[in-house]
Amino acid sequence: MRIGVLGTGNMADALATQWVRAGHDVTIGGRDAHKAERLATRIGGSAKPGSLRAAAEFGQVVLAALPFGAEVKVARDLHAVLEGKVLLDCSNPVGPGFRLLTEGGPSAAQQLAAAAPGAHVVKAFNLCHEDVWRMRPPVFDGRPLAVPVCGDDETALVRVRELVRDVGCEPVAGGGLERAGLLEATAALFIALWVVEGADAQAIAPPLAYAAGPSHQEAEGGTAAFR
Repeated sequence: MRIGVLGTGNMADALATQWVRAGHDVTIGGRDAHKAERLATRIGGSAKPGSLRAAAEFGQVVLAALPFGAEVKVARDLHAVLEGKVLLDCSNPVGPGFRLLTEGGPSAAQQLAAAAPGAHVVKAFNLCHEDVWRMRPPVFDGRPLAVPVCGDDETALVRVRELVRDVGCEPVAGGGLERAGLLEATAALFIALWVVEGADAQAIAPPLAYAAGPSHQEAEGGTAAFR
């Protein structure tokens, strides 16, 4: 697969490195040509440097690894180039106090879709620190990390699911793009729990068997929580 990466930061580095190892061709695009060249050289393999436009033109999938706000402007400038392409959004619109910067409005992913209306925007890879994506693979307690994926175009979703698996993770259907805001809000909550409270966010959810309440068998055995 041909992948264009918009950005030269940590997320661009982590994900592009994994995808090059998986055999994909990658162009790193940046405003600063020297930064793009340094990152492409560090990644090695098929990674090549270029401008933001060159990366967008190259990719069948284009990763927007830019700060919230900047990605919308870049997508608007490149909307003609992004026509028909998969535009992968991994941003987290989280500001001071771990507040959602999109509160009361469209999600970051929806804003990206509005800026490049001909692109097929998919939300994924926003729930973890970039160092998790550097792991080979991200497996915890013997289970691969699950990555929720939100989008409206099935062909785009198939491509992104492949890229999730290439990082060593399991894709999870997150619904349409209208649900991307829920992923962004989840990231805001998790970051606050991790950073402020030092809490294990994974511990707030019960196992799947208990997600909808005690099973019928447990209720029959008298172990139900509600009687």
